[in-house]
Amino acid sequence: MLLHIIARGKIARSPEAELLDRYAKRITWPFKHSELPDIGGKVPPPVQTPVREVLLDERGKAMSSEEFAALLGRWRDEGVRECRFLIGAADGHGDEARSRADHLLCFGKMTWPHLMARAMLAEQLWRATAILAGHPYHRSG
Repeated sequence: MLLHIIARGKIARSPEAELLDRYAKRITWPFKHSELPDIGGKVPPPVQTPVREVLLDERGKAMSSEEFAALLGRWRDEGVRECRFLIGAADGHGDEARSRADHLLCFGKMTWPHLMARAMLAEQLWRATAILAGHPYHRSG
């Protein structure tokens, strides 16, 4: 299953970009990172179908790493070919995008910079795939 981060804004050369790259290189599943302008620009069509869309949103569900891994594993086992993670601009996502999404995800109640959210998401994607593969990186409890 392709794991695809689609984010508004440019990450450029930054410590956050280095973190994103570090974790992206560790992910053994197919991975893609796309950027859109802060305003305008359309979300690209899915590379593969069926597809699931996850919006990072302050109204979303906070999940443990194990729960997140289980969700990705379930979608993979159901034949989902692409899972897209959308990170909005400063004002987040509109009601229409939220209602269309398959899942709303948040990283807790705190507000995180969008660049940091990309790096955190990449780490959680690597962690989730490591959990599903039985890799010892993740230590629960």
